Amino acid sequence: MTLPADYDMGIIRERVATKGQLLDDFPGLGLKAYLIRERGGDSPVNQYAPLYLWATPEGMNSFLWGPGFQRLVDDFGRPEVRHWTGLSYEDGPAYGAAPRTAVRRRQRIPQPTPLAPLIEEAVRETERLARLDGVVSAALAVDPHHWELLYFSLWAHDAPKEVGDRYEVLHLSAPQHAGLRRGRQW
Repeated sequence: MTLPADYDMGIIRERVATKGQLLDDFPGLGLKAYLIRERGGDSPVNQYAPLYLWATPEGMNSFLWGPGFQRLVDDFGRPEVRHWTGLSYEDGPAYGAAPRTAVRRRQRIPQPTPLAPLIEEAVRETERLARLDGVVSAALAVDPHHWELLYFSLWAHDAPKEVGDRYEVLHLSAPQHAGLRRGRQW
């Protein structure tokens, strides 16, 4: 959610500090990273960008149609929910450490690129990313509507060298992390 340039990001920080733990035991949730970017420095905008990896579709549905998401809608309006198909997930060498930074890298899939070899290479790139020092976890997803790949990584330190949009991690809920399938998802 992109917020106004003069938005007090302390409101989001307080919201996460007081409510973030509410999903620490949410059924079906593999992990949720509570992310923000603040205007200035690396970011041109203020954003609150929660990222969810669902262990079950029932968990996602329970959240979207339940009271937790409705509170967000009541406070900010109904946000656009981007839904991606998971292709790969890996724990990194720093798994277990509290993540401090998240990096999101988007990659368009141009026409007429053959999909199978491109996706296999993207899975290998996710495996490479997951082996880097300081990585807590790495995931790969695809938006088959817009034909775009999303590489997402959580880092245990503030200054990863990975290219992409950087976010500060305010909190991580991972109640069913064990339910996230590792490796290639097909």
